[in-house]
Amino acid sequence: MSVAGRKIRIAISIGDPAGIGPELAVRAAASDRWKDRAELLLYGDPAVIAESVRKFAPGSYPTVVSAGKLARLPAYGVASADCGKAAYETIGAAVKDALTGRVDALVTAPVNKYAVNLAGIAFTGHTEYIAELCGVPEVAMMQSAGSLRIAFVTTHIGLAEVPRAVTRERILRVALLLDEAIRAEQEPSPCLAVAALNPHAGENGFMGQEDETIVKPALEELRNIGVNVTGPFPPDTLFIPGTREKYDGILAMYHDQGHIPFKMLAFDRGVNSTLGLPIIRTSPDHGTAFEIAGRGIADTGSFYAAIDLALLRAERKFRICTCLEK
Repeated sequence: MSVAGRKIRIAISIGDPAGIGPELAVRAAASDRWKDRAELLLYGDPAVIAESVRKFAPGSYPTVVSAGKLARLPAYGVASADCGKAAYETIGAAVKDALTGRVDALVTAPVNKYAVNLAGIAFTGHTEYIAELCGVPEVAMMQSAGSLRIAFVTTHIGLAEVPRAVTRERILRVALLLDEAIRAEQEPSPCLAVAALNPHAGENGFMGQEDETIVKPALEELRNIGVNVTGPFPPDTLFIPGTREKYDGILAMYHDQGHIPFKMLAFDRGVNSTLGLPIIRTSPDHGTAFEIAGRGIADTGSFYAAIDLALLRAERKFRICTCLEK
């Protein structure tokens, strides 16, 4: 697949230079897995990338876009303000190029939130920062592995704040984004399931009113506009095979409600993506793994899956744009 006579261009931000991101990035760039379909551009400090090539992908020559430069090579596995600032700046450079069309999609290697905050930068995660850079007030996080897809009504907030943040409007927005994302993966008629906020789906209000007063009316509104959605389901039974496999996507109400079962089911191949952006952005479903950084043993499964999904969406977007232009 080419775009105007060229391969799909995918930016890869290398993440925290002290983590496993640079290793994963150079190994991906050295792989033949996407050679006929995509060009991978590595965003980060050229010296860090060069050292990673020497250690993890000798003999390869990745395309490098200089960003987030450091004064010296960092120590592996150590959180630092310098690495946090470099990772933050690298994300910004890659997003800018995605917004201007220099690249067709962005895959972000893991960053360390603590390191970014050590640099004096208020940072809660890739999702929120990229949304800010794109000027989008509301986005949603989705975790996926093949047909297992989970989107989140709320994400990086304290558990005590969740009931106030689960609103009818937010449920509608995230469900519509999930439905759209599944259609972009060439599933024409998605069937969605929704997890309840409360245990036992609230037991008709005896274990909390939110599922009766907020969740159920929102689902009825979704059905009225043509979204195939069922629920709310008791969260403790929604993820068993006999239930989850009936659906193309699941709506979780808060971070751990969906992340815990997802990572138990698909940690080594899970992909995180941000829905509602004007750009395509995916990432692996794991962190910087400081404890193994620099050892050359990082599992590539989730990272490669993130590239696969970004490429799939970019090719799909190109096909749609081409059809509209004809």
